[in-house]
Amino acid sequence: MRDEERGRRLIAAALLALVAFNFPLLAVAEAGPRLLGLPPLFAYLFGVWAGVIALLALIVERRR
Repeated sequence: MRDEERGRRLIAAALLALVAFNFPLLAVAEAGPRLLGLPPLFAYLFGVWAGVIALLALIVERRR
């Protein structure tokens, strides 16, 4: 993967994370049942956080 394309994908991932951690989605995630004993907001935050890290790892480690 060329550096220009990788840079674009990293910017897109950062914007996706910015939207995911912004107020409207946090408010939606707050209203719901507990997941594995965690409040829904904590489950959402940790799930999105782990997803963003996995997405960034895929983008950075891709060889083509």
